[in-house]
Amino acid sequence: MTTSQSKILIADDNQPNVELLEAYLTDIDCAIEIARDGQETIEKVVVFHPDVILLDVMMPKLSGFEVCRQLKDDPQTSGIMILMVTALNELGDIERAVEAGTDDFLSKPVNRVELVKRIQNMLKIRHVTDEVERLRQYIQEMENDSAAS
Repeated sequence: MTTSQSKILIADDNQPNVELLEAYLTDIDCAIEIARDGQETIEKVVVFHPDVILLDVMMPKLSGFEVCRQLKDDPQTSGIMILMVTALNELGDIERAVEAGTDDFLSKPVNRVELVKRIQNMLKIRHVTDEVERLRQYIQEMENDSAAS
């Protein structure tokens, strides 16, 4: 991983759920922000720039499905890893989450070990993807410099 601290946004309108997720994440070196509804989630993403979002589906203002769809449709935020965490666990709900663009899906009640492992894996993917993009830009700059000479 890079030297900068990872950022996780917890988007859930239920305070006990937020507290539980925060407690589960204590073993991960990360900065955590909280959003209480779908609209606040979108706003916090712009300011906080999270690496991973733990996104509840059933939230006020915008559902987790809609938040996920908006973030994944925007080139500025499409690389953010999204883990939908929800009490919904019907096949149709999972399909809706996948169609909205979620990177992973976890049903409540959340298992601590499973959550931490999935978050760690998502952070690794996010940081490797960021590094590949930095290298791609570097190579492009080198090619541009070479062509200019």
